[in-house]
Amino acid sequence: MNIKPHILPVIIFSQFACTSIWFAGNVVVDDLVKVIGANHQFTGLILSSVQFGFIVGTLLFATLMIADRYSPSKVFLLSAILAALCNLALLSNNLTQTTLLAARFGAGFFLAGIYPVGMKIASDYYRHGLGRALGFLVGALVLGTAFPHAIKGMDWGRNDTLVVTTTSLLAAIGGCFMYLFIPNGPFRKKSTTFQIQASTKLFKIPAFRKAAFGYFGHMWELYAFWAFIPFALHTYNSFNTHQLPISIWSFTIIALGSISCALGGYFSLKVGSKKVAIFSLSLSGVLCLLSPLFYLLSPPLFLLLLCIWGMAVVSDSPQFSSMVAKSAPVHLKGTALTIVNCIGFSISIISIQLLSFIAPKTDPSYLFLLLAIGPIIGVWNLLQKTS
Repeated sequence: MNIKPHILPVIIFSQFACTSIWFAGNVVVDDLVKVIGANHQFTGLILSSVQFGFIVGTLLFATLMIADRYSPSKVFLLSAILAALCNLALLSNNLTQTTLLAARFGAGFFLAGIYPVGMKIASDYYRHGLGRALGFLVGALVLGTAFPHAIKGMDWGRNDTLVVTTTSLLAAIGGCFMYLFIPNGPFRKKSTTFQIQASTKLFKIPAFRKAAFGYFGHMWELYAFWAFIPFALHTYNSFNTHQLPISIWSFTIIALGSISCALGGYFSLKVGSKKVAIFSLSLSGVLCLLSPLFYLLSPPLFLLLLCIWGMAVVSDSPQFSSMVAKSAPVHLKGTALTIVNCIGFSISIISIQLLSFIAPKTDPSYLFLLLAIGPIIGVWNLLQKTS
């Protein structure tokens, strides 16, 4: 079946535009804390509220099977508009701690109708070559993750109003593009009945269970690695006279993952998503275990290894999503992607909080060793025979 050439680019643009609320919103957090007169510790609570909003949203969307029972493009549009409105609430003249937390929680909640739903839309169009399509899709999201570090180095990043209004407008445009130019895909099968135990039934499918648990191992490492890249660079600077620019290199290390996602997508066409995922997890796991030695290296070697790690740590993400979508019944693909996202992001909060707790109490050069737990469990799970 011939898919119109504009389909994938529009999905990619819409995803990036809408998730800019998530990523670029982090840039203005410190200034917002000052506006409401809160202490610095409140910043962590704001960032966590977005994650918790996303987790609650994905849990509700999965339980109600929203993406499978209703047109995913319409769900995407409505979620984008509501997320944009939550984002605009940050510019309120009567902003308080409560309204600020509620606004960020709301943005995270409605992102549940954007990120996993966007992948569901892609799976409705690309039954064959889904790993490649999702490679481009997740690659765009990786650029979005790196976006705040780039903004910090720009003049317009100092203008909170401009950042908030621009990302809100982008989200609204992205939602409209998805609705106007991406009709229901040819491989979509609407779920006509509400199944309260749909998520439980999915985990009884061996292939789905393997893909899901591999993804959970991947998520243990991914967001904690991204969150602590500036910490790693700062630690290296404290050990050496040569001072590395933290924002620039944080952006570079994360952004390189967009290239590896696309490359992984192409390799998945030849060797399959599973082999790409195993290779990526294995490489990032080895780098976790070797990470204490990085701080003894010269700046070029230190940065080279972090860049390789930044590519390996995320290149398996679209392949896991592809495996999840392919292993689920066609009428439950949206629910499958959403519940896996829900659990995966919950796990990422645990690993981030664990590293945050341990960081002040241990030698910082050993911190990333804990992240190896995820790749080890993920690879072990993928290598098990399906019973």
